[in-house]
Amino acid sequence: MDPAHVRGLVDALEGRIVAVIGDVVADEFVYGRVARVSREAPVLILEYDSTEVVPGGAGNAAQNVAALGGRVRLGAVIGLDDVGGRLAEAFHANVDARGVVRAAGRATPVKTRILAGGIHSAKQQVVRIDRGVHGAFDDATIARFERAAVDAAFEADAILISDYGSGLVTPAFVNRLRGAVRQAGLPIPMLVDSRYRLLDYRALTACTPNESEVEEALGVRINDNPKTLERAGRAILAKTKMEAVLITRGSRGMALFVPDQPTVHIPIFGSDEIADVTGAGDTVMATLSLALAAGASFENAARLANYAGGLVVMKRGTATVTGDELRAAIDRDSAQVSAPAPGARRTRRAAATAAAGAVPSRRKRG
Repeated sequence: MDPAHVRGLVDALEGRIVAVIGDVVADEFVYGRVARVSREAPVLILEYDSTEVVPGGAGNAAQNVAALGGRVRLGAVIGLDDVGGRLAEAFHANVDARGVVRAAGRATPVKTRILAGGIHSAKQQVVRIDRGVHGAFDDATIARFERAAVDAAFEADAILISDYGSGLVTPAFVNRLRGAVRQAGLPIPMLVDSRYRLLDYRALTACTPNESEVEEALGVRINDNPKTLERAGRAILAKTKMEAVLITRGSRGMALFVPDQPTVHIPIFGSDEIADVTGAGDTVMATLSLALAAGASFENAARLANYAGGLVVMKRGTATVTGDELRAAIDRDSAQVSAPAPGARRTRRAAATAAAGAVPSRRKRG
């Protein structure tokens, strides 16, 4: 890998258009301070501090594309309610939300995370409450969504499908969308991130399952077995007929599978001291999609996504990564790789002189 080439790719992300299509949810974070244990039950009493609502799911992927300098055409459905209104106002300026359908008969899905901590300690998530995540969609809403999604796709340099399992996005619709894009002669990458139906999406550019999703889809346990990982990755490739499969493995990094090419194993970037993994998969998918939109190879796009994923898990809550943060991370990583270990320079000099037939001097300096 050439770090300079991957770093230069960050500049190419600017202005690329990604159609982000799928399940937008409201990620609500309720922050509190642990006061005492309740007398009524063995539970903690939290003194409320604040509430934050940010776009999650496909909304988080859209925010990450925008934060990296890309432009987004968003196709989704949210409710005609207060939470939906707050979401609409929270989108980045680079997110074109005209394709977001406001459905009067449906509540905006909300994932509420309660975070608690002491005055001088970091707040930790203690419980999550999901509301309206699996509600049904009426035919009129689905029709409006699908029209908006097709319109967004026709203006994009890449298409990102985000299926969190609400039923809004289906393999049948994605198949029709792929056919429409190809019939229009648009050779643009199509990527899918599906939480529950990984094997139902076929013949797209790439998918980005995490290791547990692969295990569930194939009925295997990978753990730290490289042979099982290799078989699993190749099985996903064969079953889905994707051009590439990028398996994210948490602290074990990533593994990129491409037909007829050796597997690329990418070690984790950053520290093992992870602050929060909320939405990290959206960040990886957004970066990968934007990089492919800019013409990157699968390997360089995956390596850039690995940097982004490593950065975002060091932030709390549903977060994004910027181009400047990516450049700085690549520069730090390159410096660490190129810097000689203690004594390495002396060892290389000794080896060079020995190879030339000389005996290295042991004379002390000064």
